[in-house]
Amino acid sequence: MSNGPTRKHTALPKAQILIEALPWLTRHNGKTVVIKFGGNAMIDEDLKAAFAQDVVFLHHAGIRPVVVHGGGPQISAALDRHGIVSEFKAGLRVTTEEAMDVVRMVLAGRVQRELVGLLNQHGPLAVGLTGEDAHTITAVRHRPEIDGELVDIGRVGEITAIDTGAIEALLADGRIPVVSSIARSEDDGHVYNVNADTAAAALAAALGAETLMVLTDVEGLYEDWPNSDEVISRLTASQLEKLLPELSSGMVPKMEGCLHAVRGGVTTARVIDGRVQHSILLEIFTDEGIGTMVVADEKAVSGEKEGESS
Repeated sequence: MSNGPTRKHTALPKAQILIEALPWLTRHNGKTVVIKFGGNAMIDEDLKAAFAQDVVFLHHAGIRPVVVHGGGPQISAALDRHGIVSEFKAGLRVTTEEAMDVVRMVLAGRVQRELVGLLNQHGPLAVGLTGEDAHTITAVRHRPEIDGELVDIGRVGEITAIDTGAIEALLADGRIPVVSSIARSEDDGHVYNVNADTAAAALAAALGAETLMVLTDVEGLYEDWPNSDEVISRLTASQLEKLLPELSSGMVPKMEGCLHAVRGGVTTARVIDGRVQHSILLEIFTDEGIGTMVVADEKAVSGEKEGESS
């Protein structure tokens, strides 16, 4: 039996990894986590599969994940195929009625179906819905201000109300809701394309989520980009608010979403690198974490991942 101790020894790191996860498992048990799925993680097959594994792992670990997705790259490709030119104003896609039909088809018919399929390879877990379903997300036409003037950018919506009833019912039934960022307006009955970062933040606040996680194509929020590639691991809502005017246009809706979430009662909001396989598990279940975490101002105390203590 001389190989017995060797076998134990080689398996020991696995046990240590599981034990490191224990405090986080205890802390997050029964809590709702809203995850914004986007960027490269939506396109790369290996990253997509790893994402699905992570979400199912959270579910089986006693956490209640809710997935919110957009589909920028897929929408652009589909519009190209239909000969519809993509135009952006104030960082938002100008969405004509013709383009909206394509957006709706891509988000609810393709991206969501694929994601639901990936999750359901692990069991009868995921249920897809859009913001239209059961009035989950209600919006009005969004007119951004550009050079002092309000500009019409078509079927782009600004969220006015969230009804979490359908999502809560799915969570209570042990399901994983997968939400497409489309909304209907009570004013004109039209369907609107809603920024998925904004939708995820609004849902996280309305659900009283423990955590909002936003997958991006960067490591997190950089200290002094482009002069430094040091990532800010943790900052408060007030600190983030001061930084917002200096951020690149792509990061603004993500960080505004984090700000909205923590000011709306979400304990922590994190921007994490979706290009890293299993980044969700690394962030939730390890002491170091990855990415940038935003906490409310009253939680401005020192210590790593301090904002998570309940």
